[in-house]
Amino acid sequence: MLQSSNKNRPSPELLDLRRRIRHSAAHLLADAVLEVIPAAKLTIGPPTDDGFYYDFDLPRPVTPEDLERLEGIMRQRIKADLPFVGKEVTKEEAAHMYADQRYKLEILEDIPPGEKITLYSHGKFTDLCRGGHVDRTGQVSAIKLLNVAGAYWRGDEHNPMLQRIYGTAFESQSALNQYLKNLEEAQKRDHRKLGIEMGLFVFNPIAPASPFFLPKGTALYNALVEYARGLYKRYGYSEVITPQIFETELWKRSGHYQHYIENMYVINIDEREYGVKPMNCPAHALMFGAQAHSYRDLPVRFADFGRLHRYERSGVTHGLTRVRTFAQDDAHIFCRPDQVEQEIRTFVAMLDQTYKLLRFEDVRIRLSLRPEGRIGTEEMWDRAEKALANSLTGQGLEFEPVPGEGAFYGPKIDFLVADALGREWQLGTLQLDYNLPERFDLDYTAEDGSKQRPVVLHRAMFGSIERFLGVMIEHFGGAFPVWLAPVQARVVPIADRHSAYAEQVRDALQAAGIRAEVDSRSERMQAKIRDAQLQKIPYMLVAGDREAAAGAVAVRMRSGEDKGAMPLDKVKEMILKDVVDGT
Repeated sequence: MLQSSNKNRPSPELLDLRRRIRHSAAHLLADAVLEVIPAAKLTIGPPTDDGFYYDFDLPRPVTPEDLERLEGIMRQRIKADLPFVGKEVTKEEAAHMYADQRYKLEILEDIPPGEKITLYSHGKFTDLCRGGHVDRTGQVSAIKLLNVAGAYWRGDEHNPMLQRIYGTAFESQSALNQYLKNLEEAQKRDHRKLGIEMGLFVFNPIAPASPFFLPKGTALYNALVEYARGLYKRYGYSEVITPQIFETELWKRSGHYQHYIENMYVINIDEREYGVKPMNCPAHALMFGAQAHSYRDLPVRFADFGRLHRYERSGVTHGLTRVRTFAQDDAHIFCRPDQVEQEIRTFVAMLDQTYKLLRFEDVRIRLSLRPEGRIGTEEMWDRAEKALANSLTGQGLEFEPVPGEGAFYGPKIDFLVADALGREWQLGTLQLDYNLPERFDLDYTAEDGSKQRPVVLHRAMFGSIERFLGVMIEHFGGAFPVWLAPVQARVVPIADRHSAYAEQVRDALQAAGIRAEVDSRSERMQAKIRDAQLQKIPYMLVAGDREAAAGAVAVRMRSGEDKGAMPLDKVKEMILKDVVDGT
């Protein structure tokens, strides 16, 4: 059963200490920037999961030499071991102090009347801040400034472009060194880099933040989809196909128009307004409502790999992990209230099986509760939150309640997975929704003949398949298990005269269902082997005179292991066994 191992996760106490260290380091950075560039305009500098940043409006670009100098000034402040001192002030006093800092004045304007306003100082530097620092600058033990990026003020492209300086800070030099080592490895595994090198996908500005999957990337994509389809057959899902564009009346009825319109693409045709679908749930509700259902028919499980479109601002798009067009392993389960717990239990079993196969061993569960901007009655939310919590508790699963993070239509269970480098990603999700059946007037005939409302579970194991692929490429460093590898075997003829036999080998492998190709380039054999290893191809099958005469191939593994010559039938069995075993 799915369990969190916590083996890579710091304790809550250490996480809190790091947050305070990083918040304090952001103040040190702002102090240093004002010393180097006195005309700097300050905005905000929050801690993050991996470090901190501070956004500045500056009269010139920050250079690598600037980062080195800034880091040196920060170290001077750390060595001085200055105290962090908080002070409560009035809005008028703060406005007078920041009269030449337009962004601080804007922040002050947004503070509600009566809310406490505090300033925090170290040495000669003071910042408008709610607090949450270490006691003294000397406790900011280990720092590193990393890079500079652009960021719009408050994430709005209509606002000025700022310079965001990223850094990180830890409680010890050894912890920082380990982080920097992991960061270097992460750069080697960057899915954007590997995706190009391995011929998986490309991007083109003609379609911003929308990947073009090349044949090998499509093979990888389809392998994931076919795996999910195999599970659907075993677990009783029915796959459906739904339209891409709907009149916005549908999105108004579902609530997405009121709560999600800024992330949708809206078009006008024949004087009518349409929305390109960002999710499948309203379409599935229409399909369920189009037929009569008895209590015996439930649960009805609709699965949909339809393409979705969401407007993501250009400043937040990132490779495959934040795109504007994608598909999900999306499904909606329409069930009776008494079936909810079993459906959640079954989904967790599917998730557990899938994550273990993909070697995600460390999973954290989060229960996201009602947000401020929500639809439905409080009684609905009470029932939904209680049902999810009881289901997790009944399975013996530990979870973290997170107030305010639920979807606008219902609470949800999120599954956060640590990859091979210990980075955490939110992948799977399950959302419990009492609102959709009400809004679409869905019902089923109960055993006593009365009409009853079903409950809807929105669920996905991968989430966005594009995003999941980005995470998975980095998790495996491109060296996928054999069943997923875009090319499972590459046949390498030693000389041109061996090409015909190599093609026979390829054809035999393909006939057995193995994704195989021939490297027929006029290159030396060792160069071909090296290229196949760089492409992370699991099996390299060398074909020469002796192999052709014996109906065999010499087997090399991407690890560098040389298994020697083997009969072709035995090689096929070996590859297919690795596929079945998930290795």
